[in-house]
Amino acid sequence: MMSTQKAWEKPLTEQNTETGKKRFVNNRIKKFEGREYQSMRKGFTLIEVMIVFTLIGILVAMGIPQFKYAVKRAREATLKENLFIMRKLLNQYCTDKGKYPESLETLVEEEYLMKIPKDPITKSAETWIEVKEILTEEEFLNGETPGVEDVHSGSEEISLDGAPYNTW
Repeated sequence: MMSTQKAWEKPLTEQNTETGKKRFVNNRIKKFEGREYQSMRKGFTLIEVMIVFTLIGILVAMGIPQFKYAVKRAREATLKENLFIMRKLLNQYCTDKGKYPESLETLVEEEYLMKIPKDPITKSAETWIEVKEILTEEEFLNGETPGVEDVHSGSEEISLDGAPYNTW
C-alpha cells in the first residue's frame, strides 16, 4: 500500500544510508522520468499578469478624468468664495459709510480686508474688474465719485459650466 502523506507532512531532512549524515530535502522538487520538475510553481502566468495590468488600466482610466478637472473645480470654488466675500465687504462698507469705496484698495486701507486676494484663475491680485456704480446727474454735479459696486474676475476663460469667469 502506498502512503498518502502530503508534501508539507514529509520531513525536511532525510538520513543518507551510506554516510549516515542527514541532508536537507526540497519537498517542492519531484523527479519525473529522470528529470527534476517543480511541483509548486514560482511566479505568475502571462494571463494572470495581463489580467492584473488590465484591471489597473481600467482603474486609472476611470480616475484620470476626475483628477483632470479636480484642480479646475477647486479654483472655481475659491473664485466663488473670494467674490462672495468681497461683495459682502463692499456692501458692509456701503452700509457703514453710506457710499461704496472708490477702489478695492480702499477696503484694505480701511481695514475691511487684510489684502486683496489673488484671482485663482489669473493668479494675480491686479486683474479684478471693478464695476463702478452709476451716479445720478445730481450726484455727479455734487462732485461725488462713483464707487465700486461689484467685482468680477479678470479672466476671459470659460468655466466648467460654460459661463465666462468674468460674468460671475
